[in-house]
This record gives sequence, C-alpha cells and structure tokens, in this order.
Amino acid sequence: MVQALETVWVRDRSRILATLIGVLRDFDLAEDALQDAVASATVTWAAHGVPVNPAGWLVTTARRKAIDRLRSTSASERRQRAWGELAIAWDIGDGIEPIPDDRLRLIFTCCHPALTLDAQVALTLRTLGGLSTEDVAKAFLISGPALAQRIVRAKRKIREAGIAYRVPSPDELPDRLGAVMAVITLIFNAGYLAPRGTALVNVDLCDEAMRLVTVVIDLLPDESEPVSLAAMMHFQDARRAARVDAEGLPVTMEEQDRSRWDRDKLARGLELLGRARGMERIGPYGLKASISAVHAAAPRPDLTEWGSIVRLYDALLTWEPTPVVRLNRAVAIAMADGPDAGLALVDDPDLAGDLVDYHLFHATRADLLRRLGRRDEAIAAYRQARHLTDNAAEHRFIDQRLVAMVDPTDLTDPTD
Repeated sequence: MVQALETVWVRDRSRILATLIGVLRDFDLAEDALQDAVASATVTWAAHGVPVNPAGWLVTTARRKAIDRLRSTSASERRQRAWGELAIAWDIGDGIEPIPDDRLRLIFTCCHPALTLDAQVALTLRTLGGLSTEDVAKAFLISGPALAQRIVRAKRKIREAGIAYRVPSPDELPDRLGAVMAVITLIFNAGYLAPRGTALVNVDLCDEAMRLVTVVIDLLPDESEPVSLAAMMHFQDARRAARVDAEGLPVTMEEQDRSRWDRDKLARGLELLGRARGMERIGPYGLKASISAVHAAAPRPDLTEWGSIVRLYDALLTWEPTPVVRLNRAVAIAMADGPDAGLALVDDPDLAGDLVDYHLFHATRADLLRRLGRRDEAIAAYRQARHLTDNAAEHRFIDQRLVAMVDPTDLTDPTD
C-alpha cells in the first residue's frame, strides 16, 4: 500500500493537482484537499486494498474533502459561492475513469500576464514540478521566505482577479510563451542538477520538462524558440549516462566518456536545431541550443571550438544579461584563453556579489584557482561551494577534489 501511494504521488501528483486547481479555482484549497485525500488513502487502501485507478480515487476523494472543508469553514462569500458551484458543476464519477491532463492549462494559468514574470515561474515550478519552496528558491537564487511570499501573492492574485483556467487563444499565446518556456527550463534544470538528495540527476523532472516542451511545440508549431529549447534539452540530456561514474560521482564534461553520449538524442537535437534555424528568427533559446551543439560536435574536449562558444555567449548576453550567463561566458573564456582570463571575469565584484549564494559560482572559481595552482584559495572556494549545496553526489565530488589537494583529515568545513 505504501509503495502504491508513493508511486502515484511521484507519477501523478502534478496531474491530480492540476485537475483539482482547475475545478476549485483555489491553489491552497486544492493542495489541502489533496493532502487530506492522501491521509485517507493510507487508511482506506490498507484496509480495502489499492483501487483500480489510484489517481482517480485521489481526485474523487480530494473533491469530497474540499467540499467538507468549505462546509465546515466560516467561509467568505466567495468561498460560499465556490462551494455551490463545486457541488453542481463537477461530477468526477467514481474514480474509475482516467482523469484529464490539465497540466498545460495550469502552466498558462500561472503564466498569466497579470502576474510578474518571477511569480509566474515560481508558482508553476512549485505547483507543477512538486518541488519544495526551498528547492525553487535555489533555482531563483533568493531566500526561501522571499520565494514563499512571492508564491502566496501569486496565488492571491489569481484568486482575486478571477484568472481563467484555460489554454489561451492563438492570438494570446505568443505573449505568454516566454514565461511558459522559463518555467519548463527551470523544471529541466532542477532535474538536470538536482538541488538535494543523493542523485545528481532527477530523471522524472527532466523527462517531464521534455514532455511539456513537446506539447508547447504542438500548440505553436511555427515558433522557433520552443523548438530550440527542445533541441537544447536533447543535447544536454544526451550526456545523462556519462555525467556520473559507476559510484554516482559527477564527471565533468571535460572528463566524460563521450562514447556514452546518447547518439539518438544528439541526432534529434541537431534535427530540432535545424528546424528552428529554418524559421524566421533565432532567439536566446536558439543561441543556447547552438552552444550545446558546439559541445556535441567535438569528438574530444580539446577539439571544442571555444571561440565559437564565447561568441555565442556574447550574443546571448544581449538577450539575457544575467549573472549566470556572465559566469558561463567566463568559463568559456577560461577554456579559450586560459584560466587566468576566466578568473579575472569571475572575480569581478558585481558578478561575485550577485552570485555569492550560488554554489556553482564558487565551484567554478575553485576549479580555475586549482588550474592556476592557487591551492589554499581553491580549497576555500571548494568548501564554500560544498556548504551551499545539499546534493550528496556533489558533496562527494567536491570531497574528491579536496582529497587531491589536502590531508583527508583536514576536510571538516567549520561552516557545516
């Protein structure tokens, strides 16, 4: 029973929650009702067995729990109306039939132009991806409490403004596309480098992001950027098997066995990028996909065309002048012109200030210092990177780097 509940939670949580939000028009009520339904499942399934359709059972039970909550609450006029509409407008049946997939509608609801872009991305990633507020905050490089307040305000705005739960009409889609793609990208990134846990990669999140971008491409077949985003994801996901060794330790791209890269995914990435380039214009996702394509084309790390990558990052900065893009450009310059050139950019006070809590900034700086033979500074930077990530695989990777430079008994980080 426990295994069945865990399976349906991991596999179907976002789909169930999207259905509930669509009916209840209230994010918090939907989340609370789903939690109530899960609590009931632990008792009912243990006594009577797992239902034929566990996801449908949870939806039906959550609906009933929502009605119970509305009945028992000293409700506002809005919630009283919501209960009346709920009682007559939604007959989900007995939980045997498959539930609809409303996740794309949920994305576009969260990405409504009445919300700020940050709120759009944060709310959708938190709700659709099922990540904790802390994990989403890491993706935003902001504090957990600040992110929580952003999500609360977004939910309130959707509720008070009566934002429709639907896929926009064709003439509205282009204006909503940027936020939707940012959401999908962050879901993919959260899977590509898991914020916490023992595994480097969260395969489910990567696969979910790739599925969602395919749906967007189907909706907007003439837009180049969703196709470019899909290409970039295929290039990056092609390296999945080579990114960790037999013990689950991360392997840098420079050290990866490129024979383990998935050739079918690389070919699909090239096909998608070619399709995007054949359209009217190339935007930031086209540039990112092109950077990934340069990496994919190099049979060996020393044959990577780093000069081309630097030029692509120069162009990307005109679209996205963000600290993370500047950091990635600095890495490319380090590979093209030497680690001292890259470190000079990394140590720019403005960049360092923006990324002070970003563990990959410190890991990058540590690697450049290591290459320059500045041992003590590299050790300090690696320790700071380790302190800022909760991913056990990355901890082990950093420890491995430290062992190569220091006495293993001197690995204790006083900030841990």
